[in-house]
Amino acid sequence: MISQIVSSRLLRVALLSLSTLMSLPDTPTAFAADRLSPLAPRPDWSQLDPYQETITHDEFLRLLNTLYAPNGAWRSTLSLTPEGATIRSITTGKPLYHLRFAGTTSAARPLPRYWKAAAPQPSAAKPLSGLTIAIDPGHIGGDWAKMEERWFQIGKAKPVMEGEMTLITARHLSDRLKAMGAKVVLVRQKLKPVTSKRPKHFRRAALAELKRMGVARPRESYNGPADPLKHNSIIWQSELLFYRTSEIRARAELINEKIRPDIVLCLHFNAEAWGNPAHPTLTTSNHLHMLVNGNYGENELLLEDVRFDMMLKLLNQGSREELNLSDHIGDALARATGLPPYVYKNPQQSIRMTKSSYVWARNLLANRLFQCPVAYCEPHVMNSEAFHEHMQMGDYKGTRSVRGVDRKSVYREYADAVAEGVLKHFR
Repeated sequence: MISQIVSSRLLRVALLSLSTLMSLPDTPTAFAADRLSPLAPRPDWSQLDPYQETITHDEFLRLLNTLYAPNGAWRSTLSLTPEGATIRSITTGKPLYHLRFAGTTSAARPLPRYWKAAAPQPSAAKPLSGLTIAIDPGHIGGDWAKMEERWFQIGKAKPVMEGEMTLITARHLSDRLKAMGAKVVLVRQKLKPVTSKRPKHFRRAALAELKRMGVARPRESYNGPADPLKHNSIIWQSELLFYRTSEIRARAELINEKIRPDIVLCLHFNAEAWGNPAHPTLTTSNHLHMLVNGNYGENELLLEDVRFDMMLKLLNQGSREELNLSDHIGDALARATGLPPYVYKNPQQSIRMTKSSYVWARNLLANRLFQCPVAYCEPHVMNSEAFHEHMQMGDYKGTRSVRGVDRKSVYREYADAVAEGVLKHFR
């Protein structure tokens, strides 16, 4: 099947929507339990036990109202008293979990987290020594680039594949961070999926999702990326579950259970709509933004796994690290690229979080599941005229004139800026 990349903005909406779909699990007790998002396991709420009495009521409420569930989005699923918070089942109304608050900040128990907060490092020569940093090159690329809709080509120019470009950037970034003393692990080292699953494994889940969508007679396949009914096909839904859900969950398992880094750097490139995918056009728009986890919607929190993930993310209290790290990286990328900030128009989708105009809060599957501070980078518009011209020059050493300005290659410029931001954060 041949497909092509669609608007990144639409893709991000689709990714968010995918994480909020109310599909029922394939179990006999499905109707007695709260709904889950696709491929999500039933949460084990006892995993929150180590966080008992680690946070005060006021700090918990502040994080809910300013970052994780603003505008009262939490009120239908959480009840608070000065002593604790109760998470209830949407289906039965019965408590799923009760969290006890610390009486005061000084009385709060130590946080049970594996990652280290930023602090001055003793070595000037190796300022990142003692730190473990995971780099997550977004998407897959290679033979999978067209399926995951992260591929396009203008005429006979070199194809643009986001999964390939993020991996090139990741390798340069790894070299720079290692030179500063960090232990660096690439979550994906090849143009291949991390998950062992493939689309064929998700046929049953795809049929269940189509049924939930009200598609009584789903099509088996679809006729290319321009097919207006592709969403109603079993193959398209199976592919979606493979590369947007199974792949990200596999990366989260690797990060949370094996790598256990101090931070994760998610590398992506953005894109804008370009009309007919068979004949894509370039745009003059080019911009940059950074994402931190947050801004959960009320409908999202109706899903039990999403409520659990939000609680785990809130309770490990990595938001300060995420915001500071993203601030530093966003500023460094802005200086290196000269790109203006991207501005979300819909506050239900994303909200601005810091004085920096580049940092926004958004609930994506990756920055929700990775249980340590995450900097999610979205520089450039891949189908902008300026970026496409720069990218066609390849990965070169030194600098070349790009529209009258001496610049490093797209990949080295990106990697250098992220490394600069990481260094400033930990200093």
